[in-house]
Amino acid sequence: MATEISGNDTNILHYKIVGSRRFSNIFFGVIVAIGAIGFLLAGLSSYLHTPLLPMIPTPDLQFVPQGLALTGYGAAGILLDIYLWAIVVLDVGSGFNEFNQNSQKARIFRLGYPGKNRKIDFEYDLKDIQAIRVEIRNGLNPKRALYIRVKGKNDIPITQVGQPMALSKLEDRAAELAKFLGVPLEGL
Repeated sequence: MATEISGNDTNILHYKIVGSRRFSNIFFGVIVAIGAIGFLLAGLSSYLHTPLLPMIPTPDLQFVPQGLALTGYGAAGILLDIYLWAIVVLDVGSGFNEFNQNSQKARIFRLGYPGKNRKIDFEYDLKDIQAIRVEIRNGLNPKRALYIRVKGKNDIPITQVGQPMALSKLEDRAAELAKFLGVPLEGL
């Protein structure tokens, strides 16, 4: 989430949000594909009585129940892998946050799943933003997120989903945004 100031205009703050097109998702997509294909081929080898995986002999593998279970695991893994690659290709969750003092608008844009609501695009007047809220939760499921508090709305998250942001970076981003918008900073 790098800060980009458009051109020479210091009245626009633009934060790019990384979606599902991350190294970790691509890595897990490859690993799941390899495992799923391996399970499927092992199960089919037991059914056909022919080694489809030359490096792994399966002479003692009975189709019922072991081969059938391996084939089912392989098919389920392939379906999961298709889903993983679909969200990577569609880059679900990517977008930007833009705060523009020239137009007095804040825009939160994200890509979603295909369909009627493929794009999530919220626009608010800067005067309606009441505060920037920081949420920090440590433990087994850590959470570090920024929210904007808008009049008459629930708090709106403006950080990317996934790996928690470094605490120093989160504090810097929150302070920069609160100063830019001239609103209080809550939660620190």
